[in-house]
Amino acid sequence: MTSTPDFATCDLCDAHKGDTSGAFRVLPPVFRDFGAHRRFAGPVVTVQCLDDNTVVKAAVESPGEGRVLLVDGGASLRRALLGGNLGAAAARNGWAGVLVDGCVRDVAELAVCETGIRALASMPLPTDRRNQGLRDVVVRIQGVTVRPGEWLYADEDGTVIADRPLHQIG
Repeated sequence: MTSTPDFATCDLCDAHKGDTSGAFRVLPPVFRDFGAHRRFAGPVVTVQCLDDNTVVKAAVESPGEGRVLLVDGGASLRRALLGGNLGAAAARNGWAGVLVDGCVRDVAELAVCETGIRALASMPLPTDRRNQGLRDVVVRIQGVTVRPGEWLYADEDGTVIADRPLHQIG
């Protein structure tokens, strides 16, 4: 289980609202909370996949080490890229959170996963696993570019991306 990080996205936005360098970005307010933790932060690991969660499964079954898995699902509403089993694996393996630019399923199971989980919507239809997808690539989430190793901060007010940690660690 990860500890709750001490930050507020509103405070981060106040401190960085004048940033024109692109080092600080705000994701559009389109994501819903599905996990037990509404507040999470950590360095980003990216995966890119469309209606195939092979790389998502591999990622959440590996050590999370307090990182955030950012899933570029192309904003597809056709299939769920994360369900109860994979949400439980993310929590068990120490992922601070998972943000899916796409859908999740098993909403009641995700709600008790001790990690942050955000997605666009729920969709009961699972993916087909065709061993497609990429890991550790630059992605565009809702028009915002995110690179592996950048930091994601999510709380009740929204989600921001920064090129470095913006809070006290440890």
